[in-house]
Amino acid sequence: MRLPHPLYGLYERRLAASLPAGAVPRHIGVILDGNRRWARSLGADASTGHQRGADKIADLLGWSEEVGVEVVTLWMLSTDNLSRDPEELDELVRIICDAVARLAATGRWRLQVMGALELLPAAAAEDLREAERRTAGVQGMHVNVAVGYGGRQEIADAVRSLLRAHAEAGTLAELPDTFDVDHIAEHLYTKGQPDPDLVIRTSGEQRLGGFLLWQSAHSEFYFCEAYWPDFRRVDFLRALRSYAARERRLGR
Repeated sequence: MRLPHPLYGLYERRLAASLPAGAVPRHIGVILDGNRRWARSLGADASTGHQRGADKIADLLGWSEEVGVEVVTLWMLSTDNLSRDPEELDELVRIICDAVARLAATGRWRLQVMGALELLPAAAAEDLREAERRTAGVQGMHVNVAVGYGGRQEIADAVRSLLRAHAEAGTLAELPDTFDVDHIAEHLYTKGQPDPDLVIRTSGEQRLGGFLLWQSAHSEFYFCEAYWPDFRRVDFLRALRSYAARERRLGR
């Protein structure tokens, strides 16, 4: 429900003030879903939705920064998306590269690109890597940009990296006797980062779709009805309020 502007602002401020101190997630994962359906609802083409969604990202990062989030992971393009209509896909990849370049240009956040970049056009992959290089020294919030990403693909890449490392060290034969879950974690795209405390998905879909499959074992999930281009600060604050109200058992 969209409140009249004066009431909306008051509600947003009260919601922000009601969040308990010390209950902010360290790492938030966001599935940016609903761009095409948002555009379709307005009679616009898909690229209009993708562009509007890309323009929303800086707002989300600003809100996250304000409350003290340390890491945000944005799922911008899945491996499944790579099978879309080539014309739409080319435009989507261009929009993503432009959006990531704009984020890098702010100098506010350290960007890390994760996914099977080899599946993207070579020029696009290089643009994304350049944005990552430009922000390597930034001390601000860490932002993972998941492009050409799939959770199964990530786990397969982690296992491949693990096997290769042991093969090069000459310890492959001993691996079956020493193998444990930490070996996988050490080779994930997000190695060294805290696992996501909260995963938000927009557009009303209530599934992960392969997002951070390994890392989200103990995550809390929040599903928002709004399409990603319509996602507001109040929706973000509601997600944080829901997270803060939950008793996290972490598998115990």
